[in-house]
Amino acid sequence: MGFQYRNEAELFLEQLRDRLAKFGLEMHHEKTRLIEFGRFAMANRTKRGEGKPETFDFLGFTHICATTLKTKSFTIRRKTIAKRLRAKMKEVREEIVKRMHLAVPDQGRWLRSVLNGHFNYYAVPGNKKSIDAFRTQAMRSWFWALRRRSQKARSLTWDRFKRLVVTWLPTAKVRHLYPYERLCVINQGRSRMR
Repeated sequence: MGFQYRNEAELFLEQLRDRLAKFGLEMHHEKTRLIEFGRFAMANRTKRGEGKPETFDFLGFTHICATTLKTKSFTIRRKTIAKRLRAKMKEVREEIVKRMHLAVPDQGRWLRSVLNGHFNYYAVPGNKKSIDAFRTQAMRSWFWALRRRSQKARSLTWDRFKRLVVTWLPTAKVRHLYPYERLCVINQGRSRMR
């Protein structure tokens, strides 16, 4: 929940606790907290001599108060939660080892679907570094597994492997635009948004 004023947030939190208590429920003390976050958080904390605003994790992303490079205006930066990224990389690595002896096209199709699924969710503006890291680690694991398949490990060179990468693996690029870019409507002639 987001509030402009701290007293409104505290009042809401108190009322929510009371409401849940009526049903014998309580909020998780580690997951429920008040933090200063938003457009004015950085300026307010700087005035008080405090550090950067706190971050929070929600729906697989760490949300961070930031500013845009060009205009220096406020933006919320989202990046993949580091712990989840490491866990997913480990899971993919283990699955690549299990599939090591399948035909290369079968491995390539499977790995493409894994990367596409990951990119479909996590490829948001500001998260390019994380999706690049995920793709790179998946690529390295696949290269390692293919070289381990036979005793002629040197037969698969990095140049030959790059051709497999181009054939099977999607590139890591942002797939979701900012809402103002995604929902932009341009008036042409008589057609207008009402």
